[in-house]
Order: sequence, then C-alpha cells, then structure tokens
Amino acid sequence: MIDDQVRFGVYSGPQHATFEGCAELWRRCEELGYDWLSVFDHFMPIVGDPDGPCFEGPTMMAAMAAQTTRVRVAILVTGVTYRHPAVAANIAATIDHISGGRAEYGVGAAWMEQEHRQYGIPFPRVGVRMDMLDEACRVMRGLWTEERFSFDGEHYRLDEARLEPKPLQARLPLMIGGAGEKRTLRIVAEHADIWNTGLDEIETFRHKLDVLSRHCEDVGRDPAEIRKSLTLRAVLADDEAGLTARRRELAPQLPIDELGFLFVTPEQCVERLLPFHELGARDFLLAAYAPYDWQSLELMMREVAPALRPGQD
Repeated sequence: MIDDQVRFGVYSGPQHATFEGCAELWRRCEELGYDWLSVFDHFMPIVGDPDGPCFEGPTMMAAMAAQTTRVRVAILVTGVTYRHPAVAANIAATIDHISGGRAEYGVGAAWMEQEHRQYGIPFPRVGVRMDMLDEACRVMRGLWTEERFSFDGEHYRLDEARLEPKPLQARLPLMIGGAGEKRTLRIVAEHADIWNTGLDEIETFRHKLDVLSRHCEDVGRDPAEIRKSLTLRAVLADDEAGLTARRRELAPQLPIDELGFLFVTPEQCVERLLPFHELGARDFLLAAYAPYDWQSLELMMREVAPALRPGQD
C-alpha cells in the first residue's frame, strides 16, 4: 500500500492527442521525477472541441503502464455507469500485473450525460448512480481480496465469483473522486484508499475534511487512513512578465478562464499549495492537456515539488 510521502503527479486526458504523444508525455514525466501519472476515462473530449479524438481510458492506462517503469499508474476516474464493477476489477488487476504492482484505480459516479446519450448507455439520476458507486466499490474490493465472492445488491449480483490472478498489491489502492458531502464523502469514508478533489479555496477544503471525518467516525474508520489528493490546473512561469506571455500563448488553445487555470510563479504555487499540505493533502496532480505545457511540467518538479517535500527525494 502507498505511504504517507508527498507525491506530485500529472492528470492527463488522452484527448486531442496521438498515441505517440501520450507515450512521450508519460515517459518524459517519469524522467522529470513525477511520482504518479493518470489518464481520464471519457468517450469524448471534456476540454476544448468535443468532436475531437479521445482514446479509451483503461486501455490507454494499460499501454502507459507498459511504457513506464517507476511511476504509479492511475485512472482518474472511471464512470461506474459504463463498466460493470466485476469487469472493472478484472481490468484493474490485469493492469496491476502489467505495471508490476503500480496501479491505482479510480472510480466515480459519472457526470457527462452526452457521452452516455451518444452510445445509448443509461444515465440514471444522481442518487441511483451513487448507489451504484457504493455497490461497485464493494464488488471490486471483494473480488480483489476473496477467493470466491458473492454479492446481492440492488444493481449488481455475483454468485461465487472468482477473479484470478489477484492484483499483485496486497491492497490495490481504490481512489474515489468527488466532493459531494452527503453521499460521495460517505462512500469515500467507507471504501476509499485515496480521495481526490479539485483545488479550491482552503476553507472549502477544511470544511470537506471535517465532513469526511464525521463520516469516518460514523463508519468506524480513521480518516488518516485515506490519502488526500488534489488536482490543479495551473500555468507556471518564472516571473510576472512570463505569466503574461504564457496567457497570450495559451488563450487560443484552451478555455483557460472557463477552466479556472491558475497563472503562478513557482513561489506563488508553493504559497498556494502549502496550506493544503498542512491540512493533510499528500498528492498534488497537475492537469495536462495536449498540446502539453512542458514549461509548467518542468517548473513544477524542479522548483515546486522540492519546497513541499524537503529531504524526501
């Protein structure tokens, strides 16, 4: 199982990109010293032109696992609506073997109705999707850990089901993404090894941690067992003049204002992230979309990461 060290990662969506471009991103990020890399799981781009190309998530995760040797490999996150959890459990276990025990598998309740509609995949109301997520977590963990697993839920039923080979990791990390206080964080408290949410204001994060702690108390779990992971969209440059130039450069390519990109120097980025680290955040994941922002990727590892994990490297 993962430890409590601070990790820096890249959350990459395999959209508007070639396979060769994705592979280059993963290889170079591993060389830069990143600890964690992921794909997303959508059937169409979620940033920019929705009619552009987009690779399938778990297949790309498996391919990228084979392109790397050290980094943790993840998916953030699969939609529970379009893969039966027994199928997802098999996918995750297989990728754990492909990667030599480096896989982390993310699940969520799905949110993008359009990708469901175009393929005729049912998209139930959110309460139903949350029920499906809760059951899916139970199914996946049961298949990963028990020789034979039976389950009789409202959405999924398994009868003496087997999954072999088991994951290489004694406990394959299950990541849950989202910040809904009533259901999502309750499911996180019950099932997650890692909780991922977006970088927001520090008081919002503090409040979500309090809600998560209350859910953990209700289910008899120590909230310290759950790793806290933050995804941020940021553009880095050495100084303010560089940030102005980078905004002009990137504005035609990405809806930077709509997506809430931070434009920060490395020092400002450290200042922004440090309060979250002090509250227990341990994973900081930089979003990367093609064409990739190599300047930000390099500055994050060269100047920001050492300031948040002194003596760790």
